[in-house]
Order: sequence, then structure tokens, then C-alpha cells
Amino acid sequence: MKLKEKISIDEFNGKRFQIRLVEAVPTNHKKAVITHYLHNLDNGLAKHFKKDALKYLKEYVTFQEEENNHSIAAEDALQQLLFEVKDVPFPTPENYTFKFIDLFAGIGGFRIAMQNLGGKCVFTSEWDKEAQRTYKTNFGEVPFGDITKEQTKKFIPDGFDVLCAGFPCQAFSIAGKRGGFEDTRGTLFFDVAEIIKRKQPKVIFLENVKGLRNHDKGKTLETILNVLRNDLDYFVPEPQIINAKDFGIPQHRERIYIVGFRNDQGITEFEYPKPLKKKVKFADIKEKKVPATKYFLSTQYIQTLINHKERHESKGNGFGYAIIPDDGIANAIVVGGMGRERNLVYDHRITDFTPTTHIKGTVNREGIRKMTPREWARLQGFPDKYIIPVADASAYKQFGNSVAVPAIQATAEQLLNAVKIKINANR
Repeated sequence: MKLKEKISIDEFNGKRFQIRLVEAVPTNHKKAVITHYLHNLDNGLAKHFKKDALKYLKEYVTFQEEENNHSIAAEDALQQLLFEVKDVPFPTPENYTFKFIDLFAGIGGFRIAMQNLGGKCVFTSEWDKEAQRTYKTNFGEVPFGDITKEQTKKFIPDGFDVLCAGFPCQAFSIAGKRGGFEDTRGTLFFDVAEIIKRKQPKVIFLENVKGLRNHDKGKTLETILNVLRNDLDYFVPEPQIINAKDFGIPQHRERIYIVGFRNDQGITEFEYPKPLKKKVKFADIKEKKVPATKYFLSTQYIQTLINHKERHESKGNGFGYAIIPDDGIANAIVVGGMGRERNLVYDHRITDFTPTTHIKGTVNREGIRKMTPREWARLQGFPDKYIIPVADASAYKQFGNSVAVPAIQATAEQLLNAVKIKINANR
């Protein structure tokens, strides 16, 4: 059988080997099964993935020694694959105290927060291919894809403690109905609710945009709460708007958090985390060295932004660019529109004004630039050891869509304390 795609070249006992896939384009679903299996070899959850993982390994992976074409021992091959999934920036805590699943995982903001508290992720899903790539680089697992598919859901194990999901906001067709479980069919919330119904985790932790509160005149949130409280039998306190700037990062980012406890846990009240009394500013996360010239705006583009803002102001609109001072708080980082232009900064350290990209005009002399992807990562609370393996355009999208890690972690800590799950801090 012809070998088409080389995955990597590595050293085994001083010799070079090639790990190749027998098929040209393996599905990410199969990669997800294999990496989830390898992540759980040392605990009972491996059996949940074993049958399919071994099948896919035999089907897709062959090992050949370059020098004489002899097969490597299966043990060596397994050790190499284990190295690839475990030698990552954010491995599973050794002495984990609870298990969670990570739905609509993005690039792992929930996962970092939960692992910091001593949690082990036993299942993750995210359909975006570039986000999957970033997730695999940092956690050693390829997320499963489309969570609406039964072939994905069947790999969710039993017995996990916390369900985490930053699900998209969608309207429901509930005209003339009570707005229950069946009325959410066709939406991604339905799939979240279905998983909750099947697996009955102790705790649920959902995150969404602030606009969910008023989405479809409030009917969307009303239906979600009705399903969680009445159909699924969870104690769900009133959702709360949490602002990232209150938890140690200089970004004005409001998101709605919905938490719930299985009713047999005996929880009848819950207190969301209180804001930290910590003054934050953009300078706290600003690049230590002057960024590449490509991040600095051209004189012509700055004039375009000025003209654009003036047109909107003349119509009574507040839409336009904004420059964040070093002692200021960033606006919410978002994808599309004026997302980056709403968070421009001054950086007078620039000395090389030679354009590195094809721009109209010249590099501005005022030091006005876009924030870098690393600064966006810091604005979401991602540690600097977090690897950004994708191009800038994808990185901005991924961090703009992510959760704010410190705010998630502060809330998760309250949740775990409420159900008396031991926290094994790995900060």
C-alpha cells in the first residue's frame, strides 16, 4: 500500500524513523479517538476509547526504519505517540481530583482554568480545524468534531463531574409552546441539554455572550433555564454577568455565566465570585519588546479610520477606532468588524519604519499599532507558555472567541467548593 503523508521524523535509540499515515487524509475524528485513548492509558477511561483507537492505529499508522525498512517494535511506536500527546505545555495534573468535559472548546480556555484547579479533561469537542490544531499543540489531544453527531456523542464517557460549554447563542422555535426540551431541537443548546440528560454530571457551567439575556426578547434564556431547572432537574441560580476586568486582566469583557447543580447534591444557593480588588491596566500585559513593524498602521489607513469615525459621529453613532492608553483597560476583543481597531495602542519604541508588508502610505510616526496576538492571549488570561501555532488572522479569531480564563477559574472554584470537590491547585 502506498504511503502518502509523512507526519513526523523522530529519533528512536539514535536512529531516524518516519511515522507515516497509510491514507493521505485521515479524519480528525480518528485522531481524536487515538489521542483521547493515549491520554487515558493510565486510568480506567482508556477502555472507553480502546476498541476504536486500536482499530484506527492499525488502519492508519505504520512505522518504518529509514535505513533498512525494518518495522520498529510496537512498544517504541507507542512510546513515541505517548510523548507527542503528553509532552505539551498543559498536561493533565498528576493528582487530579475531578473530571470534566470541554464542549465547544475553542482553544482550551475552560480547560486551562479547570486543570489549574486539579481537573482532568476526559472529553473535548470543537469543530473548527484551526482551533483543533491550536488545542492539540497545547494539550496533546485533537478535539472531537461535530457534537450534534451521535458518532461524536458516543465517545463521551460516564462518571465525569463537571460539564463545561461555551455554546453559541441561537433562537428557539417556541411560538405557542411552553419552551421546553423538545422546543430546543435544531439548536446547539439541545445537544448540550441532551448530553446533560444522558450523563447527569454533578455540575454544569455554561458561558455565553452578554446579549443572551435579551436574545429573542428574553425567550431564549427563559427556555434554557426552564429546560435546566424543570426538564433536567438541576438547581440553577439566576445567571450572572461577569466582567473579565474584575478578575485581574485589563479587558472590559462582559459574559453571562449559567451554572447548575444536580438536585441530589443538595445545593439550594450559590454565590458567584466577588470581583478582585486589583487595579489592572494595559501596561501589565504590553509586549516587553517593540513588536514587528507589520503591527504598526500606515498613515493612509489611520486617515481612513479617522474619516470612518467622523462619518459615524456625524450620524450620531459611536462606532469607530479607539486607542487604549497604557494605563487604560482594553475594550472587549472580538472577531470581525472593528475588533482590532477598537483596541489600538501607542508604542513609541519603534525605530525601524521600513514597511514589512505591502501597505499604502508609510508607517505612521506616532507609534500607533494593533495589539499583537500574544497581547490578545494575555487579555484572555492565557499564560505566555501557551503556544500560538497558527497565523495571526487565525490567532486573533481564536482568542477573540475564547473565554477569559481567570473569570472562568474564579467561578469554577466556587462551583467545586459548593459540591465539596477537593481543589488541587496547579496554578
